[in-house]
Amino acid sequence: MQEANNQGGNPNQLTVLSIDAMGGDKGPSPIVAGMAASAKKNKDLHFILHGPADQLEPLVKRRSLLNGRCEIRHAQDAVSMTDKPSQVVRHGKDTSMWSAIECVRNGEAEVCVSCGNTGALMALSMIRLRKLPGVNRPAIAVLWPSRSEMGFNVMLDVGADIRADANDLFQYALMGVSYARNGMEINIPRVGLLNVGTEDHKGRPELHEAHTLISEYESCGDYIFVGFVEGGDIPGDKADVIVTDGFTGNVAIKTGEGTASLIGDLLKQAFEFSRLSRLAKLLAVTSLHRLRKRIDPRRVNGGVFLGLNSTVVKSHGSADATGVSAAIKLAVLLAKSDFSQKIAARVASVTPIPQDVEQNSISGTE
Repeated sequence: MQEANNQGGNPNQLTVLSIDAMGGDKGPSPIVAGMAASAKKNKDLHFILHGPADQLEPLVKRRSLLNGRCEIRHAQDAVSMTDKPSQVVRHGKDTSMWSAIECVRNGEAEVCVSCGNTGALMALSMIRLRKLPGVNRPAIAVLWPSRSEMGFNVMLDVGADIRADANDLFQYALMGVSYARNGMEINIPRVGLLNVGTEDHKGRPELHEAHTLISEYESCGDYIFVGFVEGGDIPGDKADVIVTDGFTGNVAIKTGEGTASLIGDLLKQAFEFSRLSRLAKLLAVTSLHRLRKRIDPRRVNGGVFLGLNSTVVKSHGSADATGVSAAIKLAVLLAKSDFSQKIAARVASVTPIPQDVEQNSISGTE
């Protein structure tokens, strides 16, 4: 990897990111703007940008902060949000998404960042980057605003795979613990298993099996298992890592985002109701700005694909420059912590996994 000198003369290792320029709903412009915003904050960043060169070159040239720090890799085609993952796997070699993942696979970049089709991105990542040894199904982890001391909880899976048996949930817990430790600097994370209630008799059989597995390895896993948690605990301070299947997690995160948007709209309407309320808005402008910043999903944009040989960060398709910059910030943090290697070590350290459960999981992965 290349090196650069900072102002004090000490060499700093460059962090090279592979960026899919064509995956977002708004085209490449906000992606390039987000890169420039990140470059302004971190002078040790270098980008490899993938997409049609004739579209990207003018955008990059307008951003002086990217001068000499962004290499464009021509990729003529793009993966749309309506493309089926299987179609992309078979016919997507000329797309910007494929090119961005391949760049990480070849060791030219440390992390791939894309705003594109989640299913296609996960499918390509699994095929080109491969799963870590011992991982049955990768998961997507996100940071959820919460009342905890850190201000966020880790939640996974939020959409990588709608199916999850007991062993999958157990592995999600292990990977989530590693994410909380390396991405949030929580030395001993608290883990909660999402259920319809905290009582022992509630929930599906696989949840009870996962409860047993996570509980049994608590002492050697450097985490605290708080048991079953409910939906209301997702933004709470009971657990740092919330474990669930991809179907439930995806519904929860999109419900949360929609609710945050609704609250913002209702507050806006309330403050425009009368002259007195408009005056109150002026008096409360600082507090409102703090609240808006606190719940702004753009500032915690970026789901991390866990369980792969390399790190992939999935940004919202509708992300603006602020959201893209947040996803890049997360990618840099994980790159500097050798995140994938630590995930691999954590999964490998928990052996043996029950063979009957393991075989059932493997038979349903393809």
